[in-house]
Amino acid sequence: MILAIFLLPIAGALLAGAAARVSAPLSRWLSLLVLCAGLVLTLVVWSGHQATLWAPGASWMLELDRPWLPLLGVHFHLAMDGLSLLLILLTYFLGIVSVLISWREIRERVGFFHLCLLFVLAGVVAVFLAADLFLFYFVWELMLVPMYFLIAIWGHENRRYAAIKFFIFTQASGLLMLVAILALTFLHYRLTGVYTFQYNELVGTRTGSPTGSWIMLGFLAAFAVKLPAVPVHTWLPDAHTEAPTAGSVLLAGLLLKTGAYGMLRFVLPIFPEGTAKLATLMMVLAVIGILYGAFMAFAQTDIKRLVAYTSVSHMGFVLLGIFARNEFALRGAVVQMLAHGLSTGALFVVAGIVQARLHTRELGGMGGLWTTAPLLGGLTLAFVMSSVGLPGLGDFVGEFLILLGAYQRSIGFAVVATLGMIAALVYGLKVVQDAFHGPNLRRLRMRDVLPHEGAVLLVMLAGLICIGLYPRRLLHALDPSVPSLPPATVMSDTGARAAR
Repeated sequence: MILAIFLLPIAGALLAGAAARVSAPLSRWLSLLVLCAGLVLTLVVWSGHQATLWAPGASWMLELDRPWLPLLGVHFHLAMDGLSLLLILLTYFLGIVSVLISWREIRERVGFFHLCLLFVLAGVVAVFLAADLFLFYFVWELMLVPMYFLIAIWGHENRRYAAIKFFIFTQASGLLMLVAILALTFLHYRLTGVYTFQYNELVGTRTGSPTGSWIMLGFLAAFAVKLPAVPVHTWLPDAHTEAPTAGSVLLAGLLLKTGAYGMLRFVLPIFPEGTAKLATLMMVLAVIGILYGAFMAFAQTDIKRLVAYTSVSHMGFVLLGIFARNEFALRGAVVQMLAHGLSTGALFVVAGIVQARLHTRELGGMGGLWTTAPLLGGLTLAFVMSSVGLPGLGDFVGEFLILLGAYQRSIGFAVVATLGMIAALVYGLKVVQDAFHGPNLRRLRMRDVLPHEGAVLLVMLAGLICIGLYPRRLLHALDPSVPSLPPATVMSDTGARAAR
């Protein structure tokens, strides 16, 4: 089953690319069916392995381990636990969203578009499953090339500049991670006499030396760029603004999450002493990102660029939760990753719909759209309210847990981060006010959401409501994952029971 989850998007990419020679609609339908099959299969795994998932001392729900390059200690090792399960569910769901919202938007080179889209998704799924660091690096790089093509071919005015900037930032940081992986393997060999890239074995490597700290920085550089953390975030607004709608959804909803996942899966468990020393600095960068992203979002007149800067702010909360290093904060970081994927992904869908109808992204060219597209206006208001942390919706749960964990770590960090939530309210209301409220002075006539667009947005809103009102299922799915971190990074058993 884990191999099927891994291979489905790869097979779908090849089928969709070939099917376009026969019919463009056939390529779209094949992509949609493959992603629906992957989503259903992942849900079956979740429902069928609940006992394993929540059993005391459980590690992996599913696992496949085969030698790949045995002389070098490289394995084809896939493994799934509660953390990777939830993120793979998000991956397949946002993949379905991306195909549906591109149904009418993408008219040229349809087969190659879906081939690139599904290869991006294949890379993301593989990142969440890889339990061998050589395999992890291989699939980490797999995401870059198809994402470059999505931006450079189907993007907007400055698409080539944005695509090249995205590629340079992520490729350069990825090479630093490759050096760090090799150095960690050699350090493990020096200590044990065994060459290995296996995650389970490398977690036990003694990395408290200065050499271990330098290795950690190599990993951290790659993950911080992809997150992105200030000051290595500058590729994100350009990439979001110039990408097609599907590309923006994949960037915000999935590729940013791979950076946070890398910190949770590799940096914290493998380098517990190094992260403890670096925690204060990273939390300072996190709160800077929260405030900087919020204020920059308020200053934007391009709706896609505005939403892009909100991602910098929201992922600052995730970074704060990761380096607060207690169970409340770590659980909140994961919930925030899921909720942000839905709420910000939905706002990019809204931005794409408005741009397709009005042929502009400038808020100054809008106004009074509620009178002509009331359903779209109502849905936009709901997603904005989730994004700014309205209780009852998903983002509130994640941010509340992060702030609770940060408060236990440092009251000052928690107070400053809370100011970011207030700033979020300001830029959120700006979107609704400038685009949908006020008089329709330009007498704009915009068609309201089409059935497939409305269905996509309503399902995303339902997901946010479910997370906001009933987060317990998600938190329980994380039970074996978060406590598997070193004892220094989690709370006491009493705190864990309180969190649950």
